[in-house]
Amino acid sequence: MEYSENILGTIGNTPLIKLNRITAALPCLVIAKYETFNPGNSVKDRMALQMVEDAETSGLLKPGGTIIESTSGNTGMGLALVAIIKGYKMVCVISDKQSKEKVDILRAMGSEVYVCPTNVPPEDPKSYYSTAKRLSEETPNSWYVNQYDNPSNYKAHYLSTGPEIWEQTEGKITHFVVGVGTGGTISGVGTYLKEKNPNIKIWGVDTYGSIFKKYHETGIFDDKEIYPYTTEGIGEDILPKNVHFNIIDGFTKVTDKDAAIYTRRLAKEEAMFLGNSAGAAIKGVLQLANHFTKDDVVVVLFHDHGSRYVGKIFNDEWMKEIGFLE
Repeated sequence: MEYSENILGTIGNTPLIKLNRITAALPCLVIAKYETFNPGNSVKDRMALQMVEDAETSGLLKPGGTIIESTSGNTGMGLALVAIIKGYKMVCVISDKQSKEKVDILRAMGSEVYVCPTNVPPEDPKSYYSTAKRLSEETPNSWYVNQYDNPSNYKAHYLSTGPEIWEQTEGKITHFVVGVGTGGTISGVGTYLKEKNPNIKIWGVDTYGSIFKKYHETGIFDDKEIYPYTTEGIGEDILPKNVHFNIIDGFTKVTDKDAAIYTRRLAKEEAMFLGNSAGAAIKGVLQLANHFTKDDVVVVLFHDHGSRYVGKIFNDEWMKEIGFLE
């Protein structure tokens, strides 16, 4: 009989799916690495499992311990699945710009959730970074994951996502495009693909209000680039160690409005019910059109599922209130 011992056995081996209508004007083949097929409905399941298993091996996470992490929601969900199966407690610290659905889902999976203000500097005691660190110091037998700097984040994508894309495209991939947050996905996949073929181009999708694009181009961390934005799951006001800028060929920035509009277009035109960062990613692909030729194979990674954005991106009233719909 064919079955998994538990839900963790279904992580990875997600499909590639061709885009048709939205990308019709492009000369190349565009295919999506569709990560919602993971059991937690996001790409973050991969690194959640890798980080926990590596922490167990190194002794950082002990039996009966508490996992504590600052998250945009998806890493928290992946860690919650692992915590349930392996018998750990789960504490998630999330910013108040994230959708209500994400908070509700984390609580439904047994996680304790703290919600922190978005519009404060990372070093502020009220920020979700600082709160997670403080909770880990105050909680006995706990482990602070720190997905931003944890090398197991990068490792997960180097060992699984990258090889899957290479094999599924039979080595014909020419460009990889993905939204960048913690950096694990773009760095892990990008490193693996460039080892296979140094000519493959790795493009990051950034958002306005984030520092990645300017830092990559100038090496300057510019505080003036940092301001609040609504796009969830990509962009940062810090420099995570998992963003390996040397393997990234370039960044393109996508506006909050375009990210939202194109997320809705993916649902209505491609039957792809996806999260906010998918809209940013496909708009990023369209913005890079002049980099592609008819022989190119472009893989764009779609992080998570639309069910986490029903109250925002897929809600007409919210879209009108924020000025994204007339």
